[in-house]
Amino acid sequence: MDELSNTQIIPILIEDDISIGDDIADLIMKAIKERNESLLENDVVVITHKVISKAEGKITDLSTILPSEQSHKISLNTGKDPRLVELIISQSNEIIKIERGIIIAETKHGFVCANAGIDASNVGKLSNQVVLLPDDPDESARKIRNDIKSRTNINVSVIISDTFGRPFRKGQVNVAIGIAGIDPIVNYIGKTDMYGKILKVTEIAIADELASAAELVMGKSSRIPVVIVRGIHYVSGDLSISKITRSKEDDLFR
Repeated sequence: MDELSNTQIIPILIEDDISIGDDIADLIMKAIKERNESLLENDVVVITHKVISKAEGKITDLSTILPSEQSHKISLNTGKDPRLVELIISQSNEIIKIERGIIIAETKHGFVCANAGIDASNVGKLSNQVVLLPDDPDESARKIRNDIKSRTNINVSVIISDTFGRPFRKGQVNVAIGIAGIDPIVNYIGKTDMYGKILKVTEIAIADELASAAELVMGKSSRIPVVIVRGIHYVSGDLSISKITRSKEDDLFR
């Protein structure tokens, strides 16, 4: 990150709705060509998870969900559809907190977020449909990275992003929920600051920072689900987003 210069954030428009079985890498390459752009070595391709989830069939019709007694009870306390509550429970390792109509859960992936990452926005025209997180966002990212490599012979890194709220601060930001080809953490521990002082705890979540930077041009209704971030120095590697998730043992708030 010390070598940043001429950083570019390039939005890639994909107008077509994503359907189950779509080849995301192919759609990305076609959209890049239509923009008269091309991928360069070590570009970072940030993709909103919804296009991945749609292509992988991670859409659920709430009319097919039979809520349990527990879901009905939580529904009364939160005002949420009991079918949605049932789905949240099914996608969670743990319900962490229910307060003021908000359900905070730890997903099967280990992410702590509202509603286990289930979202009803930008899913489709049917009001009962919601989109879930991909089963394995890292694997989804690896597949797209490998597909791009096989078609272009160019090494890029891939980040799959989603919008999360944050404790102690208002507003949502995009964060990384899946990665391929990039170390999600830049570790400065043991290095010196500009005054020669040894850094003891500084670790920068570069994957989250890149996801948030990409969101600046994505928007929520602009049909820009893909962004190329260019000119960023990062460490390559075959790593998992689990490196960036805080364990319960290190969590001061659970």
